[in-house]
Amino acid sequence: MLPPTGPGCVVIGSHQHGPAEKNKVSPFLISTGVVGLAEIGDKTQLLALVLAARFKKPVPIILGILVATLVNHGFAGALGEWLSTAISPAIMKWAIVASFIGMAIWILIPDKVDDEDATTKRQLGVFASTVVTFFIAEMGDKTQIATVMLAARYQDFFGVVAGTTLGMMLANVPAVLVGHKFAGRLPTKAVHTVAAIIFAILGIVTLMQ
Repeated sequence: MLPPTGPGCVVIGSHQHGPAEKNKVSPFLISTGVVGLAEIGDKTQLLALVLAARFKKPVPIILGILVATLVNHGFAGALGEWLSTAISPAIMKWAIVASFIGMAIWILIPDKVDDEDATTKRQLGVFASTVVTFFIAEMGDKTQIATVMLAARYQDFFGVVAGTTLGMMLANVPAVLVGHKFAGRLPTKAVHTVAAIIFAILGIVTLMQ
C-alpha cells in the first residue's frame, strides 16, 4: 500500500522533526548566551585586554584564544557528559540545580587578573603564549565550570562546546580589537545581573523537571 500523500502527510512530518531540531538548537543558543554574558568583565576577558596591550597583534591573539577555549571547553564538556552518566539521575539533578544557583551568585562577584595570570612566555611567540596563558587562566574559571554544568544538563557535547566557545569569542574578540576603550564602556554589573538571572532560571527549570 502506497503511503498517503497530500497536505496532511506534510503536517505529520513537520511535527515529527520539529521537536528534535529544537532540542539540538536550544543547548547551543543557551550556552552561547550565558557564557557570552558571563565572560563580560571576567578574568579571562581582562586577560585578553592585557595580551592585546602587550603584544599588539590581534590575529594571533584571537586564534590563540580560540584554540585554548576549544581545548579547555572540550575537556569540560566531556567531563560534564561523563558525570551525567556516572552519577544517578536524582543526585545529578540536585547537583546541577545547586551548581546553577551557585553560579548565579558567583557571577555577581567582581573579577580581576592577578600578576601570575597575566604572566606570558614571550619566547613562545604571540600565538603560543596566548594559548598557554589563556588555557591556564580558564582552568576553574566561571565559564569552564558553566560548560561542565551545561554539558551535564543537556548531554549535548557538540552543541554546548560550540555554544560556549562562540560565547567566549563574542566577548573576547571585541576586547582584543578595541581594547580598554571597549571595556570601559561596558555595563558590566548589569550584564552580570542578567547572566545571574539566567543561571538562576536554569536552576529552577531543572528543579521543576
